[in-house]
Amino acid sequence: MSAPSAALQRLRLRTELRRARVAADLTQRQVAAKMEWSPSKLIRIEAGEVGISVNDLRPLLAAYGIGDRRKIDALLDLARGSRKMPFTEFRDVYGKEFLQFLALESAASIIRHYGSLVIPGLLQTEEYARAVMTAYDKGVSDEALDRAVEARLTRQEVLSAEGGRQLFFILDESVVRRRVGGRGVMRAQLERLAELGAEPHITIQVLPFSIGTHPAMQGPFTLFEFEAEEMPDSLYLEDPRGGTYAGNSAEETGRYLETFWELEDLAIKDEAGVVLPRLAARMGEGSDDLETLLENEAE
Repeated sequence: MSAPSAALQRLRLRTELRRARVAADLTQRQVAAKMEWSPSKLIRIEAGEVGISVNDLRPLLAAYGIGDRRKIDALLDLARGSRKMPFTEFRDVYGKEFLQFLALESAASIIRHYGSLVIPGLLQTEEYARAVMTAYDKGVSDEALDRAVEARLTRQEVLSAEGGRQLFFILDESVVRRRVGGRGVMRAQLERLAELGAEPHITIQVLPFSIGTHPAMQGPFTLFEFEAEEMPDSLYLEDPRGGTYAGNSAEETGRYLETFWELEDLAIKDEAGVVLPRLAARMGEGSDDLETLLENEAE
């Protein structure tokens, strides 16, 4: 990929700072006392929730006993590059947990997502996004709705092929057949999916009802992989209330990666790029399942 993003630089820096503190055999409380900081400040820095200034970083590295000039310069460069995190202007829209998710999303070299209920936010049209957000909160004001839609569309900058990012999406058949926002909105959404799926760096597959039970029926999940070797793969799970669980243990992310690969084998492989355009054309017509619909189209 191109030059490291601010998000990736902050993620690298927090990893290095945690590692340095542990190597110095210091607790967070001890470091905070040495630096005359509140413990919460160090906790937030190590969690990647906030950046750290160069002026704060220099004495922190001294407290950790780091004297190597090249090491210090490298960490200072990370601090400078990580000051402007993406999406901070949308703190009025997103909570800190989801801002962390967006930081990972913007920094990942590979994104894998399984969706079981709605089109993923990265792939939503403006009209679809509005319909979904209104359904989630019928009392939302026009101003708040406009702001949330703006934030969602800004996220979609990661769909650009710049930097070699690869994106893989597997959608349950219910996602592409549920008529969100009316027939016209849903048809436009499916046409958008077809356009995106034609991009060489984006793969969109549909998991048909006909396969029956499968290992991801518990809900949607997202996996992030990073070009930087020191960055562990990360997993995000969504709960029905919109909350998230994040983890980066190799065992856990590996298990979900194997599940995703299994879903890829089960999902319809659309090398000819005809599934989503056919669904868009037939939106609202008949009640056949996905495989029957495709068989009818082939006749």
